Amino acid sequence: MKLERLGFTHRIRNLANLTSDDESEIGRVIVEHKERYIIQSVEGSFNAEITGNLRFSAQSRHDYPAVGDWVKIATVDAESAVILEILPRTSVLERQAVGQHGEAQIIATNIDHAFIVQAVGHDFNLKRLERYLTICHTAQIEPIVLLTKIDLAEKDAVSQLINQLHQRTKGIPVIAISSETGVGYEQLEEIMQPHQTYCFLGSSGVGKSSIVNRLNGQSIFKTSAISESTNKGRHTTSHRELLVLPNESIVIDTPGMREIGMTDQAPGLEQTYDEIAELAQQCKFNNCDHTHEQGCAVIAAVNAGDISEDAYQNYLKLKREQQYFSSTVREKRQKSRAQGKLYKAIQNEKRKNKY
Repeated sequence: MKLERLGFTHRIRNLANLTSDDESEIGRVIVEHKERYIIQSVEGSFNAEITGNLRFSAQSRHDYPAVGDWVKIATVDAESAVILEILPRTSVLERQAVGQHGEAQIIATNIDHAFIVQAVGHDFNLKRLERYLTICHTAQIEPIVLLTKIDLAEKDAVSQLINQLHQRTKGIPVIAISSETGVGYEQLEEIMQPHQTYCFLGSSGVGKSSIVNRLNGQSIFKTSAISESTNKGRHTTSHRELLVLPNESIVIDTPGMREIGMTDQAPGLEQTYDEIAELAQQCKFNNCDHTHEQGCAVIAAVNAGDISEDAYQNYLKLKREQQYFSSTVREKRQKSRAQGKLYKAIQNEKRKNKY
C-alpha cells in the first residue's frame, strides 16, 4: 500500500525532514492495544512494539505512539517490527485521562476532520457537544456534527434538533443521517475526500461503528444500541482503529467516551464560545472571570437574553475544569522538581560521607 493512501502528505514529509528514500522505513499506526501496535507500511502490516530507548526517554503518554501517528520502524521479520521514532504530528486530539488528574490521554493524531456523533433521543446533549467542539478547536481539527438515528423520530422533531444545533454551534456543518434507511449518506460521502483522515467521536451506542461499516460496504466493527433501561450506550468498539475506505478516505473509529475532561485548552474554548470571547473584550476589568463582577459585558448579555444561560453555565464549567487541570500540572511539575533536588542532595551527602 502506498503511503499516500494512508494520508502521507508533503507537509508530513517536510515536518519530519524526510526524503523519498526514507519512505520504506515509514509506517502509520492503524491499531493500538496497550503499548502493542499494528503498523501499516509500503511493505505490509506489522505487529510492533516500541524500543527500550523510546520507552526510557518518554516523559508522558504524549511520547508514546497513538493511532494515526507516522513512525519510523525497523522490521524484525515478515510479521514484526520495532518503532524507533514518532514523526512530528500535525494535530493531536486529546482529553483529560479518566481518573488521572493532570494527565492527558491522546484520542488520535494527524486528524484532518472530526465527526462529532450524537443520536436522536437519549444521547442528544448540547453541553457534551460543546466539549467535543472545544477539543477539536484546540487541535485545529475541523469539526462536523452528525445527528444519527433520525429514523427513530418524527421529521418535525429532527428539524427542531437541527435548529438547536445551528443556534448553539454557529458555522459548524450538521448532517442528519440514518444507518437504517441510508438517508444523509450521500451528503456524508460527498464531503469525505480521498487521503484525508476523519475521526468519529461520540458516546457508546450512537452509531459510530454502524456509520463506518456502511461507508466501508461491509461489517468491520461490532455495533450496539443505546440501552433503553439506562439511557447509556453499550460499549462496543474496544480500541482505536484506522481504516482506508473504498473511496480512499481514511477513518478512525474510537471507543465511546462518556467523560470528556478538559485539558489546557484555552484557544479551543474561546473558539467554541466565540461570542463570549468577543464580549469579554468589552468587560470593565481585564481580569474579569464573568461570574459576578460589575461591568461584565458577558453577564449583561446573558441577562439580556443575547447569550444562552445554558451555554454560559457550560462555558464557566469547562473553564473551571481547564484551570484545575493547569493547576494540577503545575503542582506535579513543582513536586517533581522538589523530588529531583532532594535526590541530588541525598546523593551529594552520600559522596561526602564516603570520602
